[in-house]
Amino acid sequence: MPDTSTPIESKLSRTDLIEGLDALEQRLLWLSSWTIHNANHVRPNRDGLKVGGHQASCASMTTLMAALYFHVLRPKDRVAVKPHASPVLHAVEYLFGRQSQEQLERFRGYGGMQSYPSRTKDKIRVDFSTGSVGLGVAVTAFASLVQDMWLARGEMAPEDSGRFISLLGDAELDEGNIYEALIEAYKHDIRNTWWIVDYNRQSLDATTSEKMFDRFDDIFETAGWDVLTLKYGARQRAAFKKPGGARLRKWIDDCPNDLYAALTYQGGEAWRRRLTKDLKRSPKTLELIESYDDDTLGNLMTELGGHCLVTLLEAFEQAAASETPKLIIAYTTKGRRLPFQGHKDNHSGLMTPTQIGELRDRLGIDEGEEWAPLAGLSAKREERAKQVMAEAPWRAATKETRSAPSVSVPGLSEMPDPGRGKSSTQVAFGKIMNDLAREETDFVSRIVTTSPDVTVSTNLGGFVNRKGLFSRSASEDVFKKRKIASPQIWAHSPKGQHIELGIAENNLFLMLTALGLSKDLFDQRIFPVGTVYDPFIARGLDALNYACYQDARFILAATPSGVTLAPEGGAHQSLSSPLIGMGQPGLTYWEPAYSDEVRVILREAFDAVEREEGGSSYLRLSTRQLEQVDRDMSASLADDILNGAYWAQSPSEGASIAIAYCGAMAPEAREAFEQLREDLPGAGLLAITSPDVLHRDWMAASRSPWTGEAGRTSHIERLLSTMPPGSGLVTLIDGAPSTLSWLGSVKGQRVRALGTERFGQTGDLPDTYAEHRLDASAILDAAASLLA
Repeated sequence: MPDTSTPIESKLSRTDLIEGLDALEQRLLWLSSWTIHNANHVRPNRDGLKVGGHQASCASMTTLMAALYFHVLRPKDRVAVKPHASPVLHAVEYLFGRQSQEQLERFRGYGGMQSYPSRTKDKIRVDFSTGSVGLGVAVTAFASLVQDMWLARGEMAPEDSGRFISLLGDAELDEGNIYEALIEAYKHDIRNTWWIVDYNRQSLDATTSEKMFDRFDDIFETAGWDVLTLKYGARQRAAFKKPGGARLRKWIDDCPNDLYAALTYQGGEAWRRRLTKDLKRSPKTLELIESYDDDTLGNLMTELGGHCLVTLLEAFEQAAASETPKLIIAYTTKGRRLPFQGHKDNHSGLMTPTQIGELRDRLGIDEGEEWAPLAGLSAKREERAKQVMAEAPWRAATKETRSAPSVSVPGLSEMPDPGRGKSSTQVAFGKIMNDLAREETDFVSRIVTTSPDVTVSTNLGGFVNRKGLFSRSASEDVFKKRKIASPQIWAHSPKGQHIELGIAENNLFLMLTALGLSKDLFDQRIFPVGTVYDPFIARGLDALNYACYQDARFILAATPSGVTLAPEGGAHQSLSSPLIGMGQPGLTYWEPAYSDEVRVILREAFDAVEREEGGSSYLRLSTRQLEQVDRDMSASLADDILNGAYWAQSPSEGASIAIAYCGAMAPEAREAFEQLREDLPGAGLLAITSPDVLHRDWMAASRSPWTGEAGRTSHIERLLSTMPPGSGLVTLIDGAPSTLSWLGSVKGQRVRALGTERFGQTGDLPDTYAEHRLDASAILDAAASLLA
């Protein structure tokens, strides 16, 4: 694997570079503060709600982001910005001329710049959406792994690779998902990843505990990372070399976070009183302290490493010298140079009009020039700022736009047929994936699978046997080499198409996020397929939502589902996952009953990854073996499957009742139906393949009079049109009954919704279904109550 580390260079002298960066940092401080102030105090407020923003959190990041965006970053680098520093990011793009004043003026307003960086809603380039604490940090590690995959396959030139950088608040390191990701990153030997911690020692509620920061060196170094701690600025380090300086440094090292923050808020005079009291037995240190006036002393004590351009540039140059991942802990002051700097309540604090006016005057900005990009700078500093921006590599960074489809997805006739006989939807999925793996096409080469230690038990084993596991270095399957029989042939190679993860569902969804953004981040399409146990989707739900929020494209095959996994008991039986699928924007939930339905749906799911208006798909599968329906897949039936439902047995005109089932409950529904139509031959049997698609289509049709689509009729309305209002529907699903209970609202039918509403227990299917009222007897009882 080629070395992809890249040095940081500049044509400017170090003095001119630092002067220009300092001027630009001043502009970031002002523009981010003014953007938030404008939203809260200048712009009309029609509803009386606090708009909010985080002026203090922005102020602690301006030096870091000035150094990065105006000197360090290259267009191929990818950055996840600390959520509360969103105004600083927009200020950077405003100075580069890629963000409009109108967008800044509409911060947190409808159609304006978002509260937190958003890939899909902000007008500027955003590499990773942030806002869910910790997730924007961890995803950079998985994106680095995806880049390594393209490099290993020879489909990306080393010079086109970039670093993956996360700017995070220190409180984010409390999030457990970061450490799950750290473990996975270590297993896969990730490279070119920097996590830069804004260590301002304050969270939303209080100052943060210093105990853990004594341990981060050990944690990250054990995981193979280099740790760079930037505690002191250059002026502080110079002071420490003077007589009495060593004792001052020790005082700083011993000072608790809360006391340091309080003195920062109180200012130079308070610093002097406390230092004089605590260091009264160190005359040389007292002399050193007396050599500074109050303002200079206050600035000395608060210009920590994360606010010192000299320190930051040295650290970033050191970090860029190797591919080893880096944890850079930059000590900062929250709210630095703002009136509430260091105050424990400053997280959501907003400057008053008087205070913002004082800041404007201090920075030399004329009233009425608040939005001028370089206002307040002297002629010399303005010239240096322009020179720095002119040579900043990030000037060439552009916002990605989703390009036209680049990979042809096979038509339905070309998709493998999982066959007839007795089978489950999980087995059908595995057979299709295995048969696809036999092919050597561009499409198949771009299928990448991943799973959190459940590859074999979710029927991905065949695919992995044929396509192998991804690793930057090749290794043999030891069991195969030693001639030990095993159905699993797990060879590692740079060409492998499966990424095996540890048993952490959060990492699965972050991996799918990174894979699903490959088209946008690397201009290389991947068709990601992840498998997981259906009950444990909820364990990674925040990361799943995060993936969908930024329009990552992937396929999730979740199995086994419901109480149908009877012998495993309640801990492995999913109840609410259908509602998760229906409620998640950007994700389409499917629940097929038969193998041929899986084939149709899986082909559609692959196509949705590539289509501009597509999205991600969630297939809720089952391990239950069903006798397959012997039928030809006509175009009309395939359309109905993709529209969410079809009549397995059409009702007669004016029918009084029908049974609607989903997924693994097909045999019980059919058994009850056969008995029901002995007395009511006109009854119908409705097979539902996607409650989500049906419901979404129905809701869209109901809004049509107001969306310019007047007269639109939904698929479910057409299906139920032969049954009069007041007729009966028995709905059946191995999941929350509310998944289908809404069907009665479509045409005014009365509904008895059967499903699972409480935790299950071990047993066989007859006992389990009887306990949860999912068997044929329960269906007939429900039908009788509707016909009474």
